[in-house]
Amino acid sequence: MRATTHTLLKILVDQRRWRYVDFERHFRRAASECLDDGARNLTVSEAQFRRWTSGRVKTLPGTDTCRVLEYMLGIDAATLFDPPPSDLPAPAFNLEDEIDMTARDAQNEAGAAAAASVSDIALDQLRDDVATLARGYVTTPTYVVFQKAKEMRELAEANRDRTQVPAQQQELLIIAGQACALLATAAFDLGSLDGARRLSRSAALYGEAARFDPLRAFAGGTLAYIAYFSGRPAEAARLARAAQGFNGLGDVAQRRLAAIEARAFGHLGDAVSAQRALDASVADGSGRRDDLHDDVGGEFGFTVERAAMSNASTCLLIGDGGRAEAFAAQALDLARARCSAARSARVMGGAGADLAAARLLRGDLDGAAQALEAMWTVPAEQRATGLLARATRVRRGLTDGQYAQATLAVELGERIEDFARQSAPHQLGAGPLAVEG
Repeated sequence: MRATTHTLLKILVDQRRWRYVDFERHFRRAASECLDDGARNLTVSEAQFRRWTSGRVKTLPGTDTCRVLEYMLGIDAATLFDPPPSDLPAPAFNLEDEIDMTARDAQNEAGAAAAASVSDIALDQLRDDVATLARGYVTTPTYVVFQKAKEMRELAEANRDRTQVPAQQQELLIIAGQACALLATAAFDLGSLDGARRLSRSAALYGEAARFDPLRAFAGGTLAYIAYFSGRPAEAARLARAAQGFNGLGDVAQRRLAAIEARAFGHLGDAVSAQRALDASVADGSGRRDDLHDDVGGEFGFTVERAAMSNASTCLLIGDGGRAEAFAAQALDLARARCSAARSARVMGGAGADLAAARLLRGDLDGAAQALEAMWTVPAEQRATGLLARATRVRRGLTDGQYAQATLAVELGERIEDFARQSAPHQLGAGPLAVEG
């Protein structure tokens, strides 16, 4: 064989739009499937990957490596490192993808040049990318958030393997944990409660390894609401209470956990404990902040409208329709006051559903229909688990005997069913959820 910059391997990698992390993941999987136990841990370094795809190879890799490449790509190893056949179609070219891939490759290679450490510029960029994703969560399709967070976690891990600097190791653990926490939230919103639970526990482990308690607290709160949506409210209350005991939490973190605890007690039917936690969620704080819930914010934060929406649900659970209506109306007003870039369609839809449920309790069917206008506008890809549970509660309220002969109630019920059918969780075949109330 002879060295050439145009090898079949490079063409195949380009066609698949594989970066190093993609290639290495496929390589490890292939090695585990085609090699004996003793060789299944075979990996490819980034430097080796760059040599292979740049054509700077004069001799074939080792026997096991060749076997894995052949298994993975279905082509003889010697052929992979030779020039491609003349009749092979060129990879499809997309300028935006090419720019993005080139930028990422340049960033990865520049970072690799730092040898035993990671470039501060690369670390800053990754930190900013995770923060940007968290802050844009409310306006981004959930499956897009999941894909981007997955890439960021993998990139953080790849960089962690490169550096021996303790401070960078800790920072990359925190970044990977934040990405994992966003993965958990996205998985929950897509209706995968088991996947969300595993990812939340992984985020908590990242926080523990990094000694970063705000991340552990956030993951604990997520585990709590996964628990009550899974029909385990006692476990949810315990998890939310335990998360409040972590050190270094700001007021936003504590309010979020108190609101989650209140919902858990609402599901338990414990009105006294629910009211105590609800009061804590709206109490004046001491001005404390933390690096995650405040400085990163976004999905890690807990906006006033989101708090009001959550408290509306709690009031519905304990049978306080009047306060539920007030909290839901407040949530809608606060959300509408935001600029379009910061306005959460999910919060508006959830608050609208809770407002409709509260109005149904006092017999106001027309008012409920008007409140649901905020829910209908939520795009299908943002109709998340929490919103669907609230919509189901409204659907159940419409079957109350007082609405048995009402044409409007029938029409609204059918429209809610269509609304749920078009959602991402329904399209993905998510299982049944515990209903809110």
